[in-house]
Amino acid sequence: MVLTIVIAVTAAFATYFLSKLRYFNALRASSLLSLIAYALFSLMSTHAELYSVVFFGGTFVGMSTPARFGYYTLTSAAVLFALLFHYLVPHLHGYGGALGVSAFLSVCLCQLAIVLGGPRSRKSG
Repeated sequence: MVLTIVIAVTAAFATYFLSKLRYFNALRASSLLSLIAYALFSLMSTHAELYSVVFFGGTFVGMSTPARFGYYTLTSAAVLFALLFHYLVPHLHGYGGALGVSAFLSVCLCQLAIVLGGPRSRKSG
């Protein structure tokens, strides 16, 4: 569980920062980082498929937020994604459904919290 959270937060921040570079956008950042992560996980781990999917979902969170969220909110959304993904995988068939639903809900819940007056960080950049 802790490793899932660490992977999701790392993916979200890596996508967030890489998408700000001159020749990158959110889609290119997510694609490149996901390919690199899959290669690394397949070399290092017996759970490469799970960790790669969690990383890819974390990049969804990073793709969704560069213009709206600061660091605190991005971290909150990534942690929420990891928790939702962990608990939704057994209830939805395959990783795809849990991946999309978890990423969507985590970003929406964080945005809703901001709209309702919850804590938020300053937008970075």
